[in-house]
Amino acid sequence: MKSRRVRFAAGLAAAALILGACGDDDSSSSSGDNTSGGSSGQCSELSGESIRIVRNAWTASALEAEIMKQLIESQLCVPAEIIDIDENSMFTGMADGSVDFVTEIWPSGIVADEQAFIDDGSVVDMGLLGTTGQIGWFVPDYVMTAHPELATWEGLMDPATAKLFATAETGDLGRFLGTDPSYSQYDEPIIKNLGLPLQVVYSGSEAATVAELDTAVANQEPILMYWWTPTAAVGKYHLQQVKLPAYTPGCADDPAMTACDYPSDPLMKLASAKLEAKNPQVWAMLQKVQITDEVQLALLPAVEIDQRDPAEVAAEWIAANQPIWSAWFA
Repeated sequence: MKSRRVRFAAGLAAAALILGACGDDDSSSSSGDNTSGGSSGQCSELSGESIRIVRNAWTASALEAEIMKQLIESQLCVPAEIIDIDENSMFTGMADGSVDFVTEIWPSGIVADEQAFIDDGSVVDMGLLGTTGQIGWFVPDYVMTAHPELATWEGLMDPATAKLFATAETGDLGRFLGTDPSYSQYDEPIIKNLGLPLQVVYSGSEAATVAELDTAVANQEPILMYWWTPTAAVGKYHLQQVKLPAYTPGCADDPAMTACDYPSDPLMKLASAKLEAKNPQVWAMLQKVQITDEVQLALLPAVEIDQRDPAEVAAEWIAANQPIWSAWFA
């Protein structure tokens, strides 16, 4: 979902402010002390330069960041902190070493200015995470059952069908519920170029979208929305995907021509090139980290549905899965 397609200059302007605040603001890091309750390390104290881990604004990223923090501290005895930062500023931060790494990048959302940091070697591709993401258009199953024409985008060509999703805000047009407008998305060009009678309305966040979805499902009301997998919400709310015209390489490069689905995205890890010298052990560990679809789907419901603290969920996973993560340190 999730690498942002917003104006890169905005990220550059914000980077210094965001990163400057991170080191002194405890709200940027996970709560609690500097030791992990869920791993088997024997560190009596932490030493060395703190490892700064990026946490992006979605649940999987929060869980991954917690797993990384707790393992780095318990297995390597190195302090780590979690940094909340938008993705554009994240690239500049990794390039200058202000932040060290991020575990989850959606390659299809990397824009040219961000790719430039990878090309010049200041940001390094650390390999695939092991999870494949997919953004798309979704409706609950009861909507698809009542309107099987919504199996594809062509069903939305009918103004009467599109109007099922209309609100007071959109009038005669159907509402397409977006999420955070900074997420990787090109729904407005899709709608314009396919000539669909829809209007994009952004909820503002993942949590706000889930709240709207929860209300719609409870009342069995129509809702058409931007969403992605893997997430717990797909299973909980029985979401079904509306097929858009097939994705082909380059089909989303020009907004004036974009009229295709989102690509399937094998997620990747990125790190500051400076991390290798800063902490070779963390560098080597990160190259081996694998968090698969199955692992994510096992973790996500506890946070997305049960509203539990990601730090607690991460600690429990670490305690129960030493054979998986111990290989990262081998």
